[in-house]
Amino acid sequence: MDLTKILSISGKSGLFLVVAQTKTGAIVESFNDQRRFPVFASEKMSSLEEISIFTTDEDVPLKDVFKKIFDKENGGQAIVDKDNNNALKAYMEEILPEYDKDRVYVSDMKKLFTWYNLLQEKAMLDFSEIPAEDELSGETSENEESADGESNA
Repeated sequence: MDLTKILSISGKSGLFLVVAQTKTGAIVESFNDQRRFPVFASEKMSSLEEISIFTTDEDVPLKDVFKKIFDKENGGQAIVDKDNNNALKAYMEEILPEYDKDRVYVSDMKKLFTWYNLLQEKAMLDFSEIPAEDELSGETSENEESADGESNA
């Protein structure tokens, strides 16, 4: 799943797809109403690829959090009860128990689950290149050296 062309723009609700680059910014299309408009380099834009969730250890990329929600919901929608803060926190605890409770606010959770649901609704969640968690443990990287000192690459 490539999140590099999906943007969050400060001051605008929803997500936006980059459809073209310009000298002064980009042309984006709203996921909500498919309306296209220019955004300028002076506006605060964040690619979803660059966003991560604070945890007590290392920050977790948004893509990995989306994968955890996808696995928990078997590809379905995430929690939609945005008015119940305790339910949102409990849901977050289920998908990412190590999230930093002091730095991840309920407003961040609402945004996270809204974005996930929007991408899920648009069938844009493809995790084929992300291995399952159980596949991550025990595997060696292609670039790690073998016991005899030769590179596996």
